[in-house]
Amino acid sequence: MPSLDLLHISLADQCLYGFARGQLRLRLPVSTALNGAGERNGSGCTPRGLHQVRAKIGAGLPPGAVLRGRRWTGETWTPALHAQFPDRDWILTRILWLSGCEPGFNRLGPVDTFRRYIYLHGTPDSEPMGVALSHGCVRLRNADLLTLFDQVPLHCPVQIDEVACPQWADAPLY
Repeated sequence: MPSLDLLHISLADQCLYGFARGQLRLRLPVSTALNGAGERNGSGCTPRGLHQVRAKIGAGLPPGAVLRGRRWTGETWTPALHAQFPDRDWILTRILWLSGCEPGFNRLGPVDTFRRYIYLHGTPDSEPMGVALSHGCVRLRNADLLTLFDQVPLHCPVQIDEVACPQWADAPLY
């Protein structure tokens, strides 16, 4: 399968759509921010607009690897570990770290997506997808993130917006 050359994340659909050469190749459920859309640092919101994948972190780690500060803790998520740390915002498996591309909107100053540490990352499989519950990042199932990680090159454009994309919801994948 060719590399994806565009990701589109719809906050309304709670879905990530992956494209290669203009064709829909991937459709994955996600969970974006409980606080909705917004760009300000400290808002707990998912930033909108055009971004790019600035860094890919975690290649070769086991599924469910626990990441803190973009480093593997040596732990792998289990229900017992979750019970031990029930309030932890779990960042698992891999990270696709986003950087905004629109100065003043999602890049630089108090709206800088990269400095806000906004990622696409794995989450425990017990967490629901298709429901906005994150602290600003875009959460995915670990298996989905593994699929996505290998298909997304550095600097891949990522468009995040609030509109629903019904034309892609049931469209065939190529």
